[in-house]
Amino acid sequence: MLTPLEMTRLAVRALDNKKGVDIKALETRDVTVLADYFVICTANSTTQIKSLADEVEKALKECGETPLRVEGYRSGGWVLVDFGCLVVHLFLKELREFYALERLWSDARETDTDAWLEEGGRDEV
Repeated sequence: MLTPLEMTRLAVRALDNKKGVDIKALETRDVTVLADYFVICTANSTTQIKSLADEVEKALKECGETPLRVEGYRSGGWVLVDFGCLVVHLFLKELREFYALERLWSDARETDTDAWLEEGGRDEV
């Protein structure tokens, strides 16, 4: 069983591997009971959003973590993959700008995802 931080790191690497854009990880444990971390990512199309959701689910399942639920998969403009302690939000650019989760959760601490990507490389999930 992975820690919330390990799950978040794995999700970020999986999203980066599938060319997710502007990936942000917010530590939300001190500002909400919803999750310890939110990961927010932009995709260029609804097809890419589905691919990103599938990749995150696959990467975490390989480590024994399955999502509690996946919302928005059919509509495709905003997909939420909920692992309990980690919630992954995948958006089309215009919807990410409209909902502005980073602004809404501005009290959350942003985690340095660049360090995770540098230490593991793009292909190592």
